[in-house]
Amino acid sequence: MNVLLVEDSTTFKKIAVRSVILFFVTVIFLGDGLYSSSSVNAIKADVNTSYEQQHKNTQNYMASIEQTAQKLWTISLQNRYGQNVCFNKIKNGVIHTKLLKYIGGKPLKINIIEVNPLLNPDIKIIPAMAGDKLAKKSNILNISKQYNSFAAVNGSYFKPKTGVPLGILMIDKQLLTGPLYNRAAFAITDDGFKMDRVSLNANLYYMNKQLKVDNINQPRTLCTDVLIYTEIWGELSPATPKYGIQVSISNGEIIKKSNSSVEIPKNGFVIIGPKSKIEEFINNKNYDKKSFKNTNYEKIILDIKTKPQWENVNHIIGGGPFLVKEGNIYVDYIEEKFKPIAGRNPRTAIGFTKEGYFIMVTIDGREEKSVGAGLYELAKIMKSFGCEYAMNLDGGSSSTMQINGKIVNNPSTKGAIAVSNALALTVSQEKITYNDN
Repeated sequence: MNVLLVEDSTTFKKIAVRSVILFFVTVIFLGDGLYSSSSVNAIKADVNTSYEQQHKNTQNYMASIEQTAQKLWTISLQNRYGQNVCFNKIKNGVIHTKLLKYIGGKPLKINIIEVNPLLNPDIKIIPAMAGDKLAKKSNILNISKQYNSFAAVNGSYFKPKTGVPLGILMIDKQLLTGPLYNRAAFAITDDGFKMDRVSLNANLYYMNKQLKVDNINQPRTLCTDVLIYTEIWGELSPATPKYGIQVSISNGEIIKKSNSSVEIPKNGFVIIGPKSKIEEFINNKNYDKKSFKNTNYEKIILDIKTKPQWENVNHIIGGGPFLVKEGNIYVDYIEEKFKPIAGRNPRTAIGFTKEGYFIMVTIDGREEKSVGAGLYELAKIMKSFGCEYAMNLDGGSSSTMQINGKIVNNPSTKGAIAVSNALALTVSQEKITYNDN
């Protein structure tokens, strides 16, 4: 189709160029008295007709392509979810459907949102935070309104008391929290989607020395970890571990050292870790300025990367475990340290197909009409929906799906609990309004 579009555009350009040439030739001949004004008007009319016809043909051609793409998607939807399933159009390129499946004779109520980015490139899939700091919780409807989101599901795991996300979260290319246990994560790039287990590759550099950073804005897992806390964490850094120290950095400069919590600078961060490691790193006794003249080694530099180092990544949201990988069922909950969540529960999952369709799913649980799904059952469902890659998100009481300002599933806690973040659908440059009826 792309080749045809190029050919059509080229034809259009040829006509425009010929029209310009014809106009100038006409003017030249008219100057010599070879053409009358009526002849010139006739030529102009002919050119205009050709232009209008070509424009109309282009519009018709584009409309036919869109119709064909819509038909192909409809066939694809029917193959995945069933011939007799009702699909409710939310937006152009976005549908919602409900399914009732039985696994082991037990009922499952499933809500599905599918996005076809090819039909509507204005649809944006983004992680949405509950507030401007990590330690904040809110329900899905409130989060969605903040982001003008017409549809959303709950997002990553979080600390129940504070709302701080547990695992990687990147929004608009800014890494807010680092990954935990190399768990699965979903990335939204300029060209589509990625999914893989993600780890952190971050380092501090100062005076030709390097210090490995174990995580960013996350709870401490080992007493030997070196952690970074930025202003999105909050006003103050967390408590210092035993035998630890805190160093406050602003614009690459050390502004404070402390054995207790410190204020997090707006243009910097706080380093927290073992006193021996950090003091060795910031010690400048043996530093020879002449050796590093005209360099930035006198500034403390934080370099953050991830493994894998994805290209053109705009957003990342963590979850886990994997459900489907390269088209095959792949549930690695033990490797990702998810033993407590292996039973039947309400679930939220996301995935994408070979064609680039994006799928969000919630499964109700803890009720007679819908008993919830185990991880392998969820993996089978996501594979049956055609997912090439799929992963689990936070579930249980968190599992919630909203469409146009209304919750469409049946959360196990009435009204849905407050969560840390969501995965939301928005429309570029469109203000979303909600119908209160």
